[in-house]
Amino acid sequence: MRTFTIVTMAFLFVFVGMQRFAQADEVKAKVEDAKGKANANAEKAKGEAKALTEEAQGNKVSGAVERAKGQTKAAGARIEGEAKELKAKTE
Repeated sequence: MRTFTIVTMAFLFVFVGMQRFAQADEVKAKVEDAKGKANANAEKAKGEAKALTEEAQGNKVSGAVERAKGQTKAAGARIEGEAKELKAKTE
């Protein structure tokens, strides 16, 4: 009976420890996802600001180009955040 109790307690400690690591990975994954979204929003805002500046100067084509650059960089930041999120989940 004593051996059974010791084995059961060891199993519970291992199981609780694994669960704690899994929870830590989830938090890290959510943080990475939030960072990616924040960076994406920042890049999009930068592109929009540059586009508005160019359009105010009368350069509509340059404004459209700057807006497209901002959206492209935002998409890249979002993808990078998702990749880091997946990496954190698999660690």
